[in-house]
Amino acid sequence: MTLRLGDTAPDFEQDSSAGRIRFHEWIGDSWAVLFSHPADFTPVCTTELGKTAKLKSEFDRRNVKAIGLSVDPLDKHAGWIEDIEATQDCSVEFPIIADVDRKVAQLYDMIHPNQSETVTVRSLFIIDPKKKVRLIITYPLTTGRNFDEVLRVIDALQLTDGSSVATPANWKDGDDVIIPLSFQDEAVIKEKFPKGYRAPRPYLRITPQPDK
Repeated sequence: MTLRLGDTAPDFEQDSSAGRIRFHEWIGDSWAVLFSHPADFTPVCTTELGKTAKLKSEFDRRNVKAIGLSVDPLDKHAGWIEDIEATQDCSVEFPIIADVDRKVAQLYDMIHPNQSETVTVRSLFIIDPKKKVRLIITYPLTTGRNFDEVLRVIDALQLTDGSSVATPANWKDGDDVIIPLSFQDEAVIKEKFPKGYRAPRPYLRITPQPDK
């Protein structure tokens, strides 16, 4: 199955380190980050899960729930979580799905045979409260994810959902933003963007972030 941006994230029911998960029910009114790992007791994954655990307060502040996945069983997850907490100096308080039958991996196209026929690649999905897929990033097995980028994109998605703006390259929360080309009426622009804007080109209109 191929997922595209704007698709409804497939629902599923699967065991996890925090008990049985019914995915859409678990998301509730939150945003979600679903990310897969090739296997338990692997070095890159251990650092990724540790980083996610340490970012709990940042995810909470953005109303985001994190959930991991690997194709290993629950008993291995339990031992691995102990290792993650010991080596990464953290407390893993988010669930890790035990996708032993690869049901979720197939739903989300997480197994790429030219990388591995048996384990998941490093797929990451950002899903909004309406259960729509808003971002898909896939990393190779050997490359750890950049979770600063994950938070940056969540900030951008939440900003642009709430304000009629777009974000430029390398944008971070608090930086200037862009007025979309859909706004052409100058009276509407002045009302919508009272802080004003500068326009190096007619199609490139830069304005302060509205909620700052």
